[in-house]
Amino acid sequence: MNTPGLLPIKVLIIDDSLFIRSLVSDFLNKDPQIKVVGTASSGQEALRKIPSVEPDCIILDLAMPGWDGLTTLKHIMRDFPTPVVILSAYSQEEAGIALECLELGAVSFVLKPSGELSLDIEKIKERLTQEVKAASKVNLKRFKAFRLKPFHPSPKLLAEDKIIVIGASTGGPQTLEMILPSLPADFSLPILIAQHMPNRFFSESLSGHLNKNCSLKTRVACDGETIFSPAAYLAPGGFNLKIKSREERVESRENNFTTLEEVSPDTLSPSIDIAMKSASRIYQQNSIGIILSGIGNDGLEGMRSIKEAGGRTIAQDKSALIFGMPKAVIDAGLADKVLPAQEIARAILEEACLLSR
Repeated sequence: MNTPGLLPIKVLIIDDSLFIRSLVSDFLNKDPQIKVVGTASSGQEALRKIPSVEPDCIILDLAMPGWDGLTTLKHIMRDFPTPVVILSAYSQEEAGIALECLELGAVSFVLKPSGELSLDIEKIKERLTQEVKAASKVNLKRFKAFRLKPFHPSPKLLAEDKIIVIGASTGGPQTLEMILPSLPADFSLPILIAQHMPNRFFSESLSGHLNKNCSLKTRVACDGETIFSPAAYLAPGGFNLKIKSREERVESRENNFTTLEEVSPDTLSPSIDIAMKSASRIYQQNSIGIILSGIGNDGLEGMRSIKEAGGRTIAQDKSALIFGMPKAVIDAGLADKVLPAQEIARAILEEACLLSR
């Protein structure tokens, strides 16, 4: 793993398109902190090159002849464990494969702007550069996720006017798969998850992956959906999600509900700040905010709003795959608890029990 600030980040690009390999190489090499040390048109060629170029980060396409991206990733992680950023086209099928890659050890994914050809590949220059820099700092030992024994709280929790909001970005799907399986199926506080995703396809695929291993069911939130429990609502990529109170409904309904606002494709979504701020406005001191792995500081103002409303806040510690968003919250003094991923589920249950008293 490269030591930040001392040497350029060495990158290997694996893509069957010469055009993509050339353009991505050109714009990455313009960054003084990055050096493309090799390219490969197939997974087999890449495996032959890795020992000689010793990359700090690998950019991997999913749709390739011969070994596809998933097969290539399995070989990389078995033979030469290296941080990998998936560079994927926009399709529902590839969304599912990309999330499977995250389970196997890929750090993150970036969408090609217009399918496999993507003549406009430079549109994602900033995002891909950012992900490469973040991935190069990742310690792959953090991927050795372990499941926790379910911890069932007592007394019985009440869902009335209480909520948990979780915010995450890069590294978030892997962390959610560590936390959510430890929550019981009858966990009676609704959970809202704002996980940065390129579009709804990816959010639906993530929901499916989580439901394979979790007793508490996750669903992608719809516009105007009434918030009930037990359930974890995943805000869809491409939209910002807000919560509105029952009093704001035109028709008579008994519970608070979700509203979705579509955002432009180049906007990071769903916004953690927007989701948390709307939750703190409705639930006030009965809200719990949790910030997990991710680049940047989305969620900082949202956690501040929960804290100022009298709610409780939890930030992941340096166990985060990317210690960006949690660090921003911790440095601002907004975290009531700072915990490793494996302790967050228990903290959620303990904090929820306190709210029920």
